Amino acid sequence: MLFLTLRTFLRPYKGLLTAVLILSLIGTMAALYLPSLNARIIDDGVTKGDTDLIWHVGGIMLAVSAVQAIGSMSAVYFGAKAAMAFGRDVRGSIFHHVMSFSSRELNRFGAPSLITRNTNDVQQVQMLVMMACTMLLSAPITMVGGIVMAIREDAGLSWLVAVAVPLLAAAVALIISRMRPLFKIMQGRIDTVNRVLREQITGIRVVRAFVREPYETARFAMANAEVTETATSVGRLMASMFPVVMFILNLSSVAVLWFGAHRIESGQMQIGSLTAFLTYMIQILMSVMMATFLLVLAPRAMVCAERIQEVLQTESSVSASGSPITTTAEHGTVEFGSATFTYPGADHPVLRNVSFTAQPGQTTAIIGSTGSGKTTLVSLIPRLFDATSGSVRVDGVEVRDLDQEALWSRIGLVPQKPYLFSGTVASNLRHGNPEATDEELWDALRIAQAADFVEAMSGGLDAPISQGGTNVSGGQRQRLSIARALVRKPEIYIFDDSFSALDVATDARLRAALKAEITDAAVIIVGQRVATIADADTILVLEDGAIVGQGTHDELLSTCLTYAEIVDSQLSAEEAAAA
Repeated sequence: MLFLTLRTFLRPYKGLLTAVLILSLIGTMAALYLPSLNARIIDDGVTKGDTDLIWHVGGIMLAVSAVQAIGSMSAVYFGAKAAMAFGRDVRGSIFHHVMSFSSRELNRFGAPSLITRNTNDVQQVQMLVMMACTMLLSAPITMVGGIVMAIREDAGLSWLVAVAVPLLAAAVALIISRMRPLFKIMQGRIDTVNRVLREQITGIRVVRAFVREPYETARFAMANAEVTETATSVGRLMASMFPVVMFILNLSSVAVLWFGAHRIESGQMQIGSLTAFLTYMIQILMSVMMATFLLVLAPRAMVCAERIQEVLQTESSVSASGSPITTTAEHGTVEFGSATFTYPGADHPVLRNVSFTAQPGQTTAIIGSTGSGKTTLVSLIPRLFDATSGSVRVDGVEVRDLDQEALWSRIGLVPQKPYLFSGTVASNLRHGNPEATDEELWDALRIAQAADFVEAMSGGLDAPISQGGTNVSGGQRQRLSIARALVRKPEIYIFDDSFSALDVATDARLRAALKAEITDAAVIIVGQRVATIADADTILVLEDGAIVGQGTHDELLSTCLTYAEIVDSQLSAEEAAAA
């Protein structure tokens, strides 16, 4: 998965990577040439007292050092540029792919995990790319070139390289093999911390209202402790790696000096050559140590790449038609034909053989107990889910065959949990129609009974709205969400329990304004209060996912026991008759 991710997203940056490779090669070869020049100064200059040679070779060393510095710095610059572009592209790809998910896929991954995958996971792979560009490319060049140059200086000590390098590689590989499963556990536990923290921040008012701070503190502490425990285990392994590397490095240096001294004593080697060989040995082992930095990141990056590809390779269960229909003969009709829906892995369907038709200019209401499938039913219309069997038609066309943009442009949805984005009142309303004028926004606000409190806010339409609409009340959020749908002026309005936070008087005024304004669109209302849906043209009564009653308020009172029980639980006999 890591290789697939790198191959896919680094392909556009072949030019940058080629430049990094060439510049790394130049910088590394220059670094490898320096010990030989130093050996020449010692053997031919210092020992013979040749000052001119020392100045001449020293000048060459300065020039080679400048080439090395320029090559290495340029390689790091282009490598960082490629790594940052890689991270940007991966994050963008995940974001756009997630935006195509249906509610099924979103529920499967969960918001905390998707956030972690698009931030922390991408960052880990991006860091690997950065380290690879700055260290990995130079490490093998240094290793191979260092071995060649070391043998060139003195072949008699080359056996030390053959012992030290495999020993260091084996020690590092043993530590790395124990890290990978720990990194996989750690990423999952980071998801858990994100989920717990997100729940607590979102529900801070509920936590305080029920004095659950100690419980939530303990819950976060447990999740945090699990991450800490795993991170500590990884940290211990990482901490043991560098002493092992340095021990082998220092042991190799001692061995070179020990055996090299005997060769100098026997006249088989010169002091300058020993110095150069020792430098090459250190360079070789340092290249292995630099690769170690990369290997420390590799296990975690592999886990993160698997999580990234899991998202990118997940296809939405709501897919576009191969030959989508963009125009329809009908306008504002919704028809369910024996529609059934079952969640993945569920034993029983949430909706069973649901059939009804919503006509333009009419209001269709849906009522039922909690969990009866009301929200799932209306979610099938904009294709937040697709029906498991049966059909859902909009304007006479099966929603699977209708172009998705054409489908969504026909629908104004006010969800059960109204959500406002950070910005202003105007920017939130223009989510419904980016081209809407200020006058159109005020018209929508007046119909939604929101004009009064918006006028009272500092700035009016330009009044700030916090993320999620936390700086306005629940009822105000609902009214602004309704106004956002009204600005869209769609053919089909779906109000999913969108009046629950309104008082009875505001609810009545809003419905009266809607009825006067919306005369040629189909209106579908999911409601809990009988008073909200009593004047609907058609009322559907849901129970355990099936329609058990269909008709007007008066008809259902006498024909549907479930509806009569709901009415009895909310209204007195006189109120029910008046409704």
